[in-house]
Amino acid sequence: MAADSSSLRIGLLGAGRVASHLGPALWRAGHHVAWVWNRTPAGAATLADQIPGAVAATGPDLKLLPPVDLYIVAVPDAAVAAVLAAAALPAGALVVHTAGALPLSVFDGFANLRGGVFYPLQTFSPGRAIDWTTVPLCVEAGAATDEATLLALARSLSKTVFTVATPQRQALHVAAVFASNFTNHLLGISHALTQQARVPFELLHPLIRETVEKALHHPPFGVQTGPAVRHDSATLDFHRAALAPHPGWLTVYNELTASIQAQNPGAGANNGEPSQL
Repeated sequence: MAADSSSLRIGLLGAGRVASHLGPALWRAGHHVAWVWNRTPAGAATLADQIPGAVAATGPDLKLLPPVDLYIVAVPDAAVAAVLAAAALPAGALVVHTAGALPLSVFDGFANLRGGVFYPLQTFSPGRAIDWTTVPLCVEAGAATDEATLLALARSLSKTVFTVATPQRQALHVAAVFASNFTNHLLGISHALTQQARVPFELLHPLIRETVEKALHHPPFGVQTGPAVRHDSATLDFHRAALAPHPGWLTVYNELTASIQAQNPGAGANNGEPSQL
Protein backbone atom coordinates (compact mmCIF):
# COMPACT_ATOMS: atom_id res chain seq x y z
CA MET A 1 0.00 0.00 0.00
CA ALA A 2 1.38 3.37 -0.95
CA ALA A 3 2.44 5.64 1.90
CA ASP A 4 1.57 9.35 2.01
CA SER A 5 3.42 12.23 3.64
CA SER A 6 1.99 11.34 7.07
CA SER A 7 3.16 7.73 6.96
CA LEU A 8 5.72 6.50 9.45
CA ARG A 9 8.61 4.12 9.04
CA ILE A 10 8.12 1.64 11.87
CA GLY A 11 10.13 -1.08 13.54
CA LEU A 12 8.19 -3.80 15.31
CA LEU A 13 9.77 -5.61 18.26
CA GLY A 14 7.76 -8.74 18.89
CA ALA A 15 5.83 -11.22 16.78
CA GLY A 16 3.16 -12.44 19.16
CA ARG A 17 -0.59 -11.93 19.17
CA VAL A 18 -0.61 -8.12 19.31
CA ALA A 19 2.25 -7.68 16.85
CA SER A 20 0.86 -10.20 14.38
CA HIS A 21 -2.38 -8.21 14.15
CA LEU A 22 -0.89 -4.72 14.47
CA GLY A 23 1.88 -5.09 11.90
CA PRO A 24 -0.34 -5.86 8.89
CA ALA A 25 -2.87 -3.24 10.07
CA LEU A 26 -0.17 -0.56 10.08
CA TRP A 27 0.77 -1.47 6.52
CA ARG A 28 -2.88 -1.35 5.42
CA ALA A 29 -3.13 2.12 6.99
CA GLY A 30 -0.30 3.34 4.75
CA HIS A 31 2.70 3.02 7.06
CA HIS A 32 5.92 1.22 6.25
CA VAL A 33 6.79 -1.54 8.68
CA ALA A 34 10.48 -1.71 7.84
CA TRP A 35 11.39 -4.71 9.97
CA VAL A 36 10.21 -7.17 12.58
CA TRP A 37 12.39 -8.41 15.41
CA ASN A 38 11.50 -11.35 17.63
CA ARG A 39 13.29 -13.43 20.25
CA THR A 40 13.12 -16.34 17.79
CA PRO A 41 14.25 -15.48 14.25
CA ALA A 42 11.61 -17.85 12.84
CA GLY A 43 8.86 -15.83 14.53
CA ALA A 44 10.21 -12.61 13.05
CA ALA A 45 10.41 -14.16 9.59
CA THR A 46 6.86 -15.52 9.76
CA LEU A 47 5.37 -12.13 10.63
CA ALA A 48 7.61 -10.20 8.23
CA ASP A 49 6.36 -12.42 5.40
CA GLN A 50 2.82 -11.19 6.15
CA ILE A 51 3.73 -7.50 5.83
CA PRO A 52 4.72 -6.25 2.37
CA GLY A 53 8.12 -4.57 2.44
CA ALA A 54 9.05 -5.80 5.92
CA VAL A 55 12.13 -7.85 6.64
CA ALA A 56 13.10 -9.96 9.62
CA ALA A 57 15.68 -7.97 11.60
CA THR A 58 19.01 -9.67 12.04
CA GLY A 59 20.87 -9.82 15.31
CA PRO A 60 19.13 -11.75 18.08
CA ASP A 61 21.00 -9.58 20.60
CA LEU A 62 19.02 -6.49 19.44
CA LYS A 63 22.21 -4.66 18.48
CA LEU A 64 21.60 -4.38 14.74
CA LEU A 65 18.18 -2.75 14.43
CA PRO A 66 17.94 -0.33 11.48
CA PRO A 67 16.78 3.21 12.41
CA VAL A 68 13.08 4.04 11.97
CA ASP A 69 10.65 6.82 12.93
CA LEU A 70 8.92 4.75 15.60
CA TYR A 71 9.86 1.61 17.54
CA ILE A 72 6.86 -0.40 18.77
CA VAL A 73 7.66 -2.86 21.56
CA ALA A 74 4.90 -5.49 21.47
CA VAL A 75 6.24 -8.13 23.82
CA PRO A 76 4.91 -9.52 27.13
CA ASP A 77 4.80 -6.89 29.89
CA ALA A 78 7.53 -8.56 31.92
CA ALA A 79 9.91 -8.48 28.95
CA VAL A 80 9.53 -4.80 27.99
CA ALA A 81 12.23 -3.40 30.31
CA ALA A 82 14.67 -6.14 29.31
CA VAL A 83 14.10 -5.48 25.61
CA LEU A 84 14.60 -1.74 26.12
CA ALA A 85 17.83 -2.41 28.00
CA ALA A 86 19.16 -4.82 25.38
CA ALA A 87 18.20 -2.89 22.24
CA ALA A 88 20.76 -0.55 20.71
CA LEU A 89 18.27 2.22 19.97
CA PRO A 90 19.53 5.60 18.75
CA ALA A 91 19.48 8.52 21.16
CA GLY A 92 16.20 10.39 20.96
CA ALA A 93 14.29 7.46 19.46
CA LEU A 94 10.52 7.44 19.91
CA VAL A 95 9.63 4.08 21.48
CA VAL A 96 6.21 2.86 22.62
CA HIS A 97 4.91 -0.21 24.35
CA THR A 98 1.47 -1.72 23.75
CA ALA A 99 0.64 -2.91 27.28
CA GLY A 100 -2.46 -1.98 29.25
CA ALA A 101 -1.04 -2.43 32.75
CA LEU A 102 2.53 -1.21 32.22
CA PRO A 103 3.11 2.43 33.26
CA LEU A 104 4.72 5.06 31.10
CA SER A 105 7.39 5.26 33.80
CA VAL A 106 8.95 2.05 32.48
CA PHE A 107 10.90 4.44 30.24
CA ASP A 108 12.27 6.48 33.17
CA GLY A 109 15.45 4.45 33.28
CA PHE A 110 16.17 5.19 29.62
CA ALA A 111 16.82 8.93 29.48
CA ASN A 112 18.02 8.73 25.88
CA LEU A 113 14.60 7.51 24.67
CA ARG A 114 11.30 9.31 24.11
CA GLY A 115 8.75 6.97 25.64
CA GLY A 116 5.08 6.45 24.90
CA VAL A 117 2.17 4.04 25.02
CA PHE A 118 0.09 2.73 22.12
CA TYR A 119 -2.46 0.43 23.75
CA PRO A 120 -5.11 -1.33 21.61
CA LEU A 121 -8.04 -2.25 23.84
CA GLN A 122 -8.95 -5.54 22.20
CA THR A 123 -8.41 -9.27 22.57
CA PHE A 124 -6.23 -10.86 19.89
CA SER A 125 -6.22 -14.51 18.92
CA PRO A 126 -4.64 -16.37 15.98
CA GLY A 127 -6.99 -16.81 13.05
CA ARG A 128 -9.42 -14.11 14.21
CA ALA A 129 -9.73 -11.08 11.92
CA ILE A 130 -9.91 -7.70 13.68
CA ASP A 131 -11.69 -4.61 12.35
CA TRP A 132 -9.17 -2.02 13.49
CA THR A 133 -11.53 0.87 12.76
CA THR A 134 -13.53 -0.24 15.83
CA VAL A 135 -10.62 -0.93 18.19
CA PRO A 136 -10.20 1.73 20.91
CA LEU A 137 -6.62 2.96 20.89
CA CYS A 138 -5.26 4.55 24.07
CA VAL A 139 -2.26 6.84 23.64
CA GLU A 140 0.13 8.37 26.16
CA ALA A 141 3.47 10.12 25.74
CA GLY A 142 5.94 12.11 27.78
CA ALA A 143 6.01 15.02 25.32
CA ALA A 144 3.20 16.87 23.54
CA THR A 145 4.82 16.50 20.12
CA ASP A 146 5.17 12.75 20.59
CA GLU A 147 1.57 12.51 21.77
CA ALA A 148 0.49 14.27 18.56
CA THR A 149 2.49 11.75 16.50
CA LEU A 150 0.90 8.81 18.29
CA LEU A 151 -2.59 10.29 18.02
CA ALA A 152 -2.15 10.70 14.27
CA LEU A 153 -0.92 7.12 14.00
CA ALA A 154 -3.86 5.86 16.04
CA ARG A 155 -6.37 7.81 13.94
CA SER A 156 -4.95 6.25 10.79
CA LEU A 157 -6.10 2.89 12.19
CA SER A 158 -9.16 3.52 14.32
CA LYS A 159 -12.18 5.77 14.69
CA THR A 160 -11.93 5.52 18.48
CA VAL A 161 -8.81 7.20 19.84
CA PHE A 162 -8.17 8.58 23.31
CA THR A 163 -5.34 10.13 25.27
CA VAL A 164 -5.31 8.06 28.47
CA ALA A 165 -2.89 8.59 31.35
CA THR A 166 -1.32 5.61 33.10
CA PRO A 167 -3.67 5.41 36.15
CA GLN A 168 -6.79 5.47 33.99
CA ARG A 169 -5.33 3.03 31.49
CA GLN A 170 -4.39 0.61 34.26
CA ALA A 171 -7.93 0.82 35.70
CA LEU A 172 -9.28 0.26 32.21
CA HIS A 173 -7.09 -2.81 31.86
CA VAL A 174 -8.51 -4.31 35.07
CA ALA A 175 -12.02 -3.65 33.78
CA ALA A 176 -11.10 -5.25 30.46
CA VAL A 177 -9.91 -8.41 32.21
CA PHE A 178 -13.32 -8.74 33.87
CA ALA A 179 -15.16 -7.96 30.63
CA SER A 180 -13.15 -10.26 28.38
CA ASN A 181 -10.81 -12.74 30.07
CA PHE A 182 -13.02 -13.65 33.01
CA THR A 183 -16.15 -13.70 30.86
CA ASN A 184 -14.43 -16.04 28.42
CA HIS A 185 -13.38 -18.32 31.27
CA LEU A 186 -16.97 -18.47 32.53
CA LEU A 187 -18.16 -19.29 29.02
CA GLY A 188 -15.55 -22.04 28.97
CA ILE A 189 -17.06 -23.52 32.12
CA SER A 190 -20.51 -23.29 30.53
CA HIS A 191 -19.21 -25.05 27.43
CA ALA A 192 -17.65 -27.82 29.50
CA LEU A 193 -20.86 -28.33 31.49
CA THR A 194 -22.96 -28.63 28.34
CA GLN A 195 -20.46 -31.09 26.89
CA GLN A 196 -20.64 -33.11 30.09
CA ALA A 197 -24.44 -33.14 29.91
CA ARG A 198 -24.31 -34.01 26.20
CA VAL A 199 -26.39 -31.03 25.14
CA PRO A 200 -25.24 -28.57 22.46
CA PHE A 201 -23.52 -25.41 23.66
CA GLU A 202 -25.38 -23.63 20.86
CA LEU A 203 -28.51 -23.73 23.03
CA LEU A 204 -26.86 -21.03 25.14
CA HIS A 205 -25.96 -18.76 22.21
CA PRO A 206 -29.19 -16.69 22.27
CA LEU A 207 -28.85 -16.23 26.04
CA ILE A 208 -25.21 -15.15 25.69
CA ARG A 209 -26.06 -12.67 22.95
CA GLU A 210 -28.98 -11.17 24.90
CA THR A 211 -26.88 -10.91 28.07
CA VAL A 212 -24.13 -9.01 26.26
CA GLU A 213 -26.56 -6.79 24.31
CA LYS A 214 -28.44 -5.93 27.49
CA ALA A 215 -25.22 -5.07 29.30
CA LEU A 216 -24.18 -2.80 26.43
CA HIS A 217 -27.42 -0.80 26.62
CA HIS A 218 -28.03 -0.68 30.37
CA PRO A 219 -25.87 -0.41 33.50
CA PRO A 220 -25.06 -4.11 33.99
CA PHE A 221 -25.64 -4.18 37.75
CA GLY A 222 -29.10 -2.77 37.11
CA VAL A 223 -30.17 -5.66 34.88
CA GLN A 224 -28.72 -8.51 36.94
CA THR A 225 -30.91 -11.62 36.92
CA GLY A 226 -30.58 -15.17 38.22
CA PRO A 227 -30.92 -17.15 41.44
CA ALA A 228 -28.18 -15.22 43.26
CA VAL A 229 -29.84 -11.81 42.90
CA ARG A 230 -33.17 -13.39 43.92
CA HIS A 231 -31.54 -15.06 46.93
CA ASP A 232 -33.13 -18.28 45.70
CA SER A 233 -31.51 -20.64 48.20
CA ALA A 234 -33.16 -23.81 46.87
CA THR A 235 -31.81 -23.29 43.35
CA LEU A 236 -28.41 -22.19 44.64
CA ASP A 237 -28.14 -25.36 46.73
CA PHE A 238 -29.14 -27.49 43.75
CA HIS A 239 -26.45 -25.85 41.63
CA ARG A 240 -23.84 -26.37 44.33
CA ALA A 241 -24.67 -30.04 44.53
CA ALA A 242 -24.41 -30.34 40.72
CA LEU A 243 -20.98 -28.67 40.82
CA ALA A 244 -19.63 -30.86 43.62
CA PRO A 245 -17.57 -32.96 41.15
CA HIS A 246 -15.83 -29.72 40.05
CA PRO A 247 -14.58 -28.07 43.26
CA GLY A 248 -12.72 -25.34 41.38
CA TRP A 249 -15.82 -24.31 39.49
CA LEU A 250 -17.87 -24.56 42.68
CA THR A 251 -15.52 -22.06 44.27
CA VAL A 252 -16.05 -19.69 41.35
CA TYR A 253 -19.82 -20.19 41.62
CA ASN A 254 -19.82 -19.42 45.34
CA GLU A 255 -17.59 -16.37 44.99
CA LEU A 256 -19.70 -14.89 42.20
CA THR A 257 -22.92 -15.66 44.08
CA ALA A 258 -21.55 -13.88 47.15
CA SER A 259 -20.49 -10.88 45.05
CA ILE A 260 -23.93 -10.61 43.39
CA GLN A 261 -25.71 -10.86 46.73
CA ALA A 262 -23.43 -8.27 48.30
CA GLN A 263 -24.37 -5.97 45.43
CA ASN A 264 -28.05 -6.74 46.01
CA PRO A 265 -28.49 -7.17 49.78
CA GLY A 266 -32.16 -6.15 49.83
CA ALA A 267 -33.49 -8.74 47.39
CA GLY A 268 -36.10 -11.03 48.90
CA ALA A 269 -35.96 -14.81 48.79
CA ASN A 270 -36.85 -15.86 45.25
CA ASN A 271 -38.40 -12.39 44.79
CA GLY A 272 -41.73 -14.02 43.90
CA GLU A 273 -40.34 -15.46 40.68
CA PRO A 274 -40.05 -19.05 39.45
CA SER A 275 -36.62 -20.64 39.20
CA GLN A 276 -35.42 -19.04 35.99
CA LEU A 277 -32.59 -16.88 34.76
